[in-house]
Amino acid sequence: MKKLNADLLNSNFAFPVDLKVPSSFGNLPEKVIQFGEGNFLRAFVDWMFHRLNEKGLFNGRVVVVQPIREGLVSALNEQDGLYTLILRGLQNGKAVETKEIISSVSRGINPYTDWEEFLRCAENPDIEFVVSNTTEAGIVYDPGDSMLNRPPHSYPGKLLAYLYRRFQHFAGDPGKGMVIIPCELIDRNGETLKQVLLQLAEAWELPREFIAWVKEANCFANTLVDRVVTGYPRGEVESLSQKLGYQDRLLDTGELFHLWVIEGPAELKSRLPFTEAGLNVIWTDDLSPYRTRKVRILNGAHTASVPAAFLYGLETVGEMMAHPLLGNYTRKLIYDEIIPSIDLDTEMLNEFAGAVLERFQNPFIKHYLLDILLNSVSKYATRVLPSLEDYFKRKGQLPAILCFSMAALIALYRGRVEGDAMSCRREKGSFVLRDDPQVLAFLSNLWAGCDNSRESLLLLVEKVLGSVLLWGRDLNKIPGLAERVAADLERIVHEGMKKAVARVAGGE
Repeated sequence: MKKLNADLLNSNFAFPVDLKVPSSFGNLPEKVIQFGEGNFLRAFVDWMFHRLNEKGLFNGRVVVVQPIREGLVSALNEQDGLYTLILRGLQNGKAVETKEIISSVSRGINPYTDWEEFLRCAENPDIEFVVSNTTEAGIVYDPGDSMLNRPPHSYPGKLLAYLYRRFQHFAGDPGKGMVIIPCELIDRNGETLKQVLLQLAEAWELPREFIAWVKEANCFANTLVDRVVTGYPRGEVESLSQKLGYQDRLLDTGELFHLWVIEGPAELKSRLPFTEAGLNVIWTDDLSPYRTRKVRILNGAHTASVPAAFLYGLETVGEMMAHPLLGNYTRKLIYDEIIPSIDLDTEMLNEFAGAVLERFQNPFIKHYLLDILLNSVSKYATRVLPSLEDYFKRKGQLPAILCFSMAALIALYRGRVEGDAMSCRREKGSFVLRDDPQVLAFLSNLWAGCDNSRESLLLLVEKVLGSVLLWGRDLNKIPGLAERVAADLERIVHEGMKKAVARVAGGE
């Protein structure tokens, strides 16, 4: 079977009729330098630049830099930057699948083997934009990093070396600064990256003029990204390759939904005309409402509903949404309690919630509940607790399902610590729960001292709610919360999750 590359694209190869082949390929200047060659960026950012090029709105390509020693750059170059992207999901309740070859990537550079070629990109006046996704741990200050390293260990170190070469080559021209758009999943990612770069510049004793140029000539945008990317479909590769008629080592898959919120100067909208290409990109001077919407509705609904669904005996998000009881539980959670707790435009929230529920029901994605349960306590504190507290403040009463979700969370951690994990049981059998060791030890000890009586369960709940370790504050100050959660926990313990959740979700 033939392999995907430029020769195949330019040949008379008979591509499948449902595969979209690029209308243009090659000879476009490099305008973007991208740190990261993984599945997400290729299914999100590079796909968007491909869209711009298809519509003649950008006419530029992306040079990809491998941020760590091991990566996919060699495979990317073997395929001349080409790869197949398959997007699948529900649209208006119907299953939809798209297939296309993405051609926005020009080449890949491994800075560990070709450091000078990487730095030469800094001398290219056409390259104006930096994009990155180096994981949450990528944007960190490394005190042991050095400009003398070729390359520096960290992503900020590599980027700073790049900017310093650009500053030198263009003699400090303020018009040659970069637009830097990180996609790492941390709050205020652009501001954080800028702060780390300046910290490194000071530590490396770089010239004051350069530090001023970094501050004043470069734009650091804060962003919010949203698309589930399932990556290389190992279980389907053979059948997909047969349908496509060629082999693609970089085959990538993801959901149809996409959202990119970029907080930056208004003039960027014309330089990067994503919205003109019909893409769901929002330019704003404040992304905080969009972050609140995503964290509270998308992430919060996951975190608040999954403990109950998993203890009920379900395995995936799709099963949860298809289940008459747990699906209703999740919908009521979102529309009756989370949305009313948020002080934002209700129409905007409802529209996003509809998209979220459609995404949860995506038949092409198997999102396992046990995977979502990783570090559930810290997730609950940031994603769910604000909705519970704000609902109480706005309504003057406790939200029934959010309170039940707290009880389900506590019930989930009823187990014995073994090493760095907790061995637990549900009606369906045993499972292993992973979280911060301190959190596991704290909850395990509380359950070990509980005899499951009403008084003992209330005491356990009061200790959980009062834990600064878990929540950073004493939740017992919320009137009636401990009693409400303890009553729900008592039903879970003595009646089982199936009967307990049926009460709160209206199944009985």
